[in-house]
Amino acid sequence: MGLFSFFKRSGKRLKSAEPTTDDLKKEVADLGLDAEGLDIVIEGDKVKVTGHAVSEEMREKVILAVGNVDGVSEVEDEAGEANFHTVEKGDTLWAVAEKALGNGGRYMEIYEANKPMLSHPDKIYPGQVLRIPQD
Repeated sequence: MGLFSFFKRSGKRLKSAEPTTDDLKKEVADLGLDAEGLDIVIEGDKVKVTGHAVSEEMREKVILAVGNVDGVSEVEDEAGEANFHTVEKGDTLWAVAEKALGNGGRYMEIYEANKPMLSHPDKIYPGQVLRIPQD
């Protein structure tokens, strides 16, 4: 079982002050992510994701979509591990690629791995959690 931490007061703000399960499911759907086979439940500021996703990539993207919402501090996932990176102040995708992949020139791989949550390679923010693609 994996437990992933997020900055509770960082991320996308939804209409309600504290996100609900329906808010998170709508966010996932609005991003065009396929959550078929997954159950998303919010308990306070923690989200539980259970079930079997259509792919490992989609499971990781759903975790990021719900975790990078203002008001969510943790996502618990029964499936296990993922390779994520939390953006720090001053980070760029180039810097993240250097740290995580050993080559800053691979920053577009990280950008592509985080679509549709990222709309542009320069639009990242401190506290945001990004998916790091595996070789």
